[in-house]
Amino acid sequence: MHIGCTRIAAIMFNRIFLFLATNLAVLALVSIVMSVLGVNSQQFGGLLIMAALFGFGGSIISLLLSKWMAKRATGAQVIEQPRNEAERWLVATVQRQAQAAGIGMPEVAIYDAPEINAFATGANRNNALVAVSTGLLRAMSRDEAEAVLGHEVSHVANGDMVTMALLQGVLNTFVIVLARIVGRVVDGAISGDRDRGPGFGYYIIVFVLEMVFGFFASMIAMWFSRHREFRADAGGAQLAGRQKMIAALERLAQTHGESTLPKQIAAFGINGGSVQRLLMSHPPLEVRIAALQKAA
Repeated sequence: MHIGCTRIAAIMFNRIFLFLATNLAVLALVSIVMSVLGVNSQQFGGLLIMAALFGFGGSIISLLLSKWMAKRATGAQVIEQPRNEAERWLVATVQRQAQAAGIGMPEVAIYDAPEINAFATGANRNNALVAVSTGLLRAMSRDEAEAVLGHEVSHVANGDMVTMALLQGVLNTFVIVLARIVGRVVDGAISGDRDRGPGFGYYIIVFVLEMVFGFFASMIAMWFSRHREFRADAGGAQLAGRQKMIAALERLAQTHGESTLPKQIAAFGINGGSVQRLLMSHPPLEVRIAALQKAA
């Protein structure tokens, strides 16, 4: 089923709206905190620029290098010329699904890993990478594998990699700014001199606050990651069939294996690896299966 231009435009609008709304919310919250704590607003501009450079710099660079890093980290081999029937089927299936989703043909790769898994990555939805593990090819039927590929193609079509990078940049900026604002106030209160420059204690406080705020930022990022998994499951059901998507998730539930994907790309896999509920990149498989069954 072809995704029309209207839906693609809606996806892009939602992504831009989320980015702008999150930035405005961060600025509003920081302004309120500054007013309550009595921080000099003239110092805020330079701090915000510095925080944005560091906060967005890392996430944007990671996004731009995501395909190269994923191939290097997993040892994924791109299928340039299919060597056997299985590789021909993989390339043909991804090509068909990419056309149905209205995106450019991704690179298709296979990486050596025992667990059933797959991932998608790339900064450009028309030049992405979809990779599957050798464990998936051995353990899944063609119908189940087709659904997994549809799930990954849906990640690409939804622009999840770009959205995640933007969200991570906003969260990084928020952590850097708030840690330094609160650190300056706490350091001034402890020393009794709010007008002096930051002392050694200030840097210790900022370090601790960045760890604390970073933990909560990770919770927000993982909440979004879990939310997009439901959308990718729905996309996989649309591209391959609902029953095939349910069967693929049920197969994953039977394996109970830990993911061997590197942390940088684990959030884009079909099978999440975190065990702490608030820091899980993927919802529990039984919850995902129930969501698909409910939508039927």
